Amino acid sequence: MSRRKGQNPTLCIGTRNDGSQYFYFQYWLDVAGEDARKRRREIVGPIKTKSGGLTKTEAQARKMKFLAELNNRFVALPTSKTFSDAVKHYREVFAPRMLRDSTFSTADGHLKNHLEPDWNDTAIDTITIESVNDWAWKKKGRGLSWVTIKNVLRTMQRVLSASSKSKAVPFSQDGLAIPERDKLQMKINSRKHVSYSWEQTLRIEDQVQKLETVGQARKDMYSTMFIVAAASGLRIGELLALCSDDIDFDGSTIRVDESVDRLGQIGPCKNVAAYRTVVMADTEGQYAMQKLKQFIKQDGLVFRSKRGGPLVENTILVQGLHPAIKKLGFSKAGMHAFRRGCNRRWELSRVSPAVIRQQMGHASASMTAHYTGEIPVEVVKNFLQLDSNGAAKAA
Repeated sequence: MSRRKGQNPTLCIGTRNDGSQYFYFQYWLDVAGEDARKRRREIVGPIKTKSGGLTKTEAQARKMKFLAELNNRFVALPTSKTFSDAVKHYREVFAPRMLRDSTFSTADGHLKNHLEPDWNDTAIDTITIESVNDWAWKKKGRGLSWVTIKNVLRTMQRVLSASSKSKAVPFSQDGLAIPERDKLQMKINSRKHVSYSWEQTLRIEDQVQKLETVGQARKDMYSTMFIVAAASGLRIGELLALCSDDIDFDGSTIRVDESVDRLGQIGPCKNVAAYRTVVMADTEGQYAMQKLKQFIKQDGLVFRSKRGGPLVENTILVQGLHPAIKKLGFSKAGMHAFRRGCNRRWELSRVSPAVIRQQMGHASASMTAHYTGEIPVEVVKNFLQLDSNGAAKAA
């Protein structure tokens, strides 16, 4: 009677009289000359404790090796590496060599808050799109958005690929089981990001000067920063790294060659396209250049803290932007709302898409188009020269 093929018995845990535990499994064995198969037990080894033993993953690998020898055939044995091993390599080897501190800080937050608690003891070979989908739906049930889940999974993919010799990722996000209604809602939400128009920015500038919670020096700094952000489309990190020698008042340009990261460190820009010279030749740009000329009194960082270092974005929001927009009744947003408003203004002014992409420092045309979002009805009416009743305005 030939040996039975394809057995994959469950790995079990047994307890001895002294309380110690061990891994074992049961399998069927064909015995020559007998019709009935015999049930056998194989003890793999003790469960891991402080004094030694096997992890579940290591025990599983030993079980598969035993079965392969029993069946006298080759099987692809699973690796005993777990997700925690991949994380260790990511933290100690990959990240210090390949990532900015701010990028690693974000990824480390994903690892500590979402990935390590759920995946640390999981064998890498068992991570599939099916198990990822199960995890994603549990996270969704706990209130995490699909956008956040996808961002966390990108970190997971990078961790796994960094520890793999082939640099392969065991799953693709294309296989995420996101309902079509949720996909549609994500696209709708992406079009509803707040943006501040030039007219709103001028009102914010005026309101900042009326704040009673900060001194005049801070009022002047914040109002100038908001105007420059809305006129140039600079990212907040680029604004915070802006130096006096980056500004050419005669040529009406601003050079961007550095950026402040989330940890407050001045370093490289976001991408290759971010290294650029922004031309401030339109009316809004000229107004911003005039404000800068009046504001700058010394060399170095344009917008600096009392100690001379880069400002903290959250401080700008709490002290300057949010109190001003609350008084005005505008939708609450961050500094990126000025950048979005600048992108939209240039598009509605029929500036060439190629010029906008270069001015904004976008890596692709699709990102530039994405920034436009949903245009408010009043802006559309104004663009089409319609009155409040929908009739064309008199020339």
